[in-house]
Amino acid sequence: MFKKILIANRGEIAMRVIRTCKEMGIKSVAVYSTADAESLHVRFADEAVCIGPAPSSESYLKMSNIIAAAEITNADAIHPGYGFLSENAKFSKICEEHEIKFIGASAEMIDRMGDKASAKSTMIEAGVPCVPGSEGVIPDFETCIKVAQETGYPVMLKASAGGGGKGMRAVWKEEDLQNAWESARQESKAAFGNDDMYMEKLIEEPRHIEIQIVGDSNGRACHLSERDCSVQRRHQKLTEETPSPFMTDELRKNMGEAAVKAAEYIKYEGAGTVEFLVDKHRNFYFMEMNTRIQVEHPITEQVVDYDLIREQILVAAGVPISGKNYYPQLHSIECRINAEDPYKDFRPSPGKITNLHIPGGHGVRIDTHVYSGYIIPPNYDSMIAKLITTAQTREEAINKMKRALDEFVVEGIKTTVPFHRQLMDHPDYVSGNYTTKFMEDFEMAEPEN
Repeated sequence: MFKKILIANRGEIAMRVIRTCKEMGIKSVAVYSTADAESLHVRFADEAVCIGPAPSSESYLKMSNIIAAAEITNADAIHPGYGFLSENAKFSKICEEHEIKFIGASAEMIDRMGDKASAKSTMIEAGVPCVPGSEGVIPDFETCIKVAQETGYPVMLKASAGGGGKGMRAVWKEEDLQNAWESARQESKAAFGNDDMYMEKLIEEPRHIEIQIVGDSNGRACHLSERDCSVQRRHQKLTEETPSPFMTDELRKNMGEAAVKAAEYIKYEGAGTVEFLVDKHRNFYFMEMNTRIQVEHPITEQVVDYDLIREQILVAAGVPISGKNYYPQLHSIECRINAEDPYKDFRPSPGKITNLHIPGGHGVRIDTHVYSGYIIPPNYDSMIAKLITTAQTREEAINKMKRALDEFVVEGIKTTVPFHRQLMDHPDYVSGNYTTKFMEDFEMAEPEN
């Protein structure tokens, strides 16, 4: 087992990893930028090393600084969290070269599944259902026209190196294809340094449902059922729940088996997520694989009583998994609390938290790194907390979330708490009748004076 783990991340996920390290008797090392010197992860780790100034490119993405921090503290493993370098094949490889265990996927695995066109062709080989479309990267616009005609409109152009909705364009008719092709490639080049594109059939009224998997070094994998991530804004998830209100026992079984088949086909090691689009007829199609821990992992932990970070560490240390699949025994919902103003198109709201009251009580979990007096820097993702409620039924979990949101007081900045409170009363959300298009018609009611 590892003696010391460096967490190459910040904020709530760094705190989350530190907690499990402490429970396992493993020393932890926090790294931080100058903007994060007062963050809780710096305070609660056993050691902390400043790795650079505020910009991510000079700190949390600076591989040489992170490796140096690991070497001077004698860390024998690095946990990358999510975002930043968590799915960076080069970083995984550098860790291996320095004989530091990367608690995540191998460089080969990240390359294979990180490129979406490559991942899709691999899943077709594995026999996992995939959305009809191009077989890999589209080489030129002439081929693009041909693939669109064969696939049938509407189609979705996607950046092969994409993520977060960048480089994606829905195209409903051929005359719009060239503009979409050119703008998507430009956006992808600017965001990822890569303008490779592929194409898929546009699934109408889709739900975004992912399956949590864990694989070990023996090539065996298991799944921990699904999470419904369909409530999104600009392809960024806002809230997630498990089990999905759209799921049936048969669909859960079939999607779980497909996810395990995918993981075992590529001999996946670690915690990961196989993400699917599910149409209104409950046909499901592979979308992508995330080779890291997810933001929304706590809801899975709550319904199956399972520490996913602990399992990541055990698998990285060579401990085999039990091999059994897990199914939800309770219902859990997560709301991402961001420092944004939902009344002004979710405009970022960095600044000082002047007063903070965090909700509690039975079935309420908060993952956060902020406190009263904490200054939220403008340099990073705006998420300041994850509020998770768990109960026997979905109705009870929603009612518990309403109560918890009413208790959640954050002063000095704007947050998305009011949005989530309105969401919990929305008839379509309450009935479970929502798709990835839900937010297109959602309008915030005016705040009460």
